[in-house]
Amino acid sequence: MRDQHWLITSAGVKMPSFIYGTAWKKERTADLVVQAIQNGFRGIDTACQPKHYNEPQVGKALQILKNYGIERDSLFLQTKFTPLPGHDPRQVPYDKNAPVELQVEQSFETSKQNLQTDYVDSLVLHSPFAPHTLLMKAWNTMETIQKEGGALQLGISNCYDLKVLESLHADSSVKPAVVQNRFYQQTGYDADLRHWCSTHGIMYQSFWTLTANPHILSSNTVRTIAQKLNKTEAQVFFRYLTQSDIVPLTGTCSEQHMIEDLSIFDFELSADDLKNAGTLFNY
Repeated sequence: MRDQHWLITSAGVKMPSFIYGTAWKKERTADLVVQAIQNGFRGIDTACQPKHYNEPQVGKALQILKNYGIERDSLFLQTKFTPLPGHDPRQVPYDKNAPVELQVEQSFETSKQNLQTDYVDSLVLHSPFAPHTLLMKAWNTMETIQKEGGALQLGISNCYDLKVLESLHADSSVKPAVVQNRFYQQTGYDADLRHWCSTHGIMYQSFWTLTANPHILSSNTVRTIAQKLNKTEAQVFFRYLTQSDIVPLTGTCSEQHMIEDLSIFDFELSADDLKNAGTLFNY
C-alpha cells in the first residue's frame, strides 16, 4: 500500500494531497471507498446530498475499515451542506421550510448519523447563497459547528466569483480553509481565484478534473511528458496539479487507476515539464 502525501491547512488540519470522491457511486459506494482506502487513499469526500451521494454507505465503509485496523482518526473525512436548490425535492435531508440556520444544523446531524462519527475533518458549503446576508447566516451556523468541535475546518464549493469569496472571507470569524471547484476551461481554471486563495492561506481542491479536460490529456505536451516518464497521461496531469498546489479529487471506480493515481508521488515533473504543461492552461 502506498503512503498518502499530506498537507497542513490554515486551520491546522492534516489533509491529503489527493482525495477520493464518492459522488454518483450509489450502492457501490461502500465497496469502492474500502477499496480506495486499502490501496492507500486517506481522504474521502462526500456530501449530505442523496441526489448525488450515498453518505450512509461512506459510514458503512468506515466501519468496515475499522475492522481492518484503519481507524477513523487516520482518515480525512469531508462532507458538505447542500442548499435546497441542489436537492431532489423528494430527498431533502432537512426541513426545507426551516430557516437556513436550522437546515445547516439538521443536515450536519444527518451527516454524523450517516457517517457514524461525531466529527468531520472538513465541512463544506456546497454552493454559495445569495444574497450575501443569507450566505453569512449559513456560514455562521457552520462556524458554530466548527467551534463546538463538529468540524475541524470549513470550506466552500462551486464558488467561482472571487467577490463572493472575498466577502465571505472578510465577514467570517472562521475563515474558509478550502475551496473546491470544477477545474475546467470555462472558468479559466480559476486562475485569479486560485492566486487569491494562495495569498490568503486557502487550499484549492479540484473536481471534474479528468472528465472536463480530455483536450489536456490528449495534448501533444502531456503525451510527450508521459512517454518520456513512462507514465499515463492522467498521472502526468494529476502530478502537475499536486506540484502546482492543487488538491485533486478522483472518483475512479477502477482499482488499477486508484493504484496509478497514488503512484504519482513516486516521481516529480521537472521545471521545464511544469512550464510546458502550464501553457495548456493559459497561465
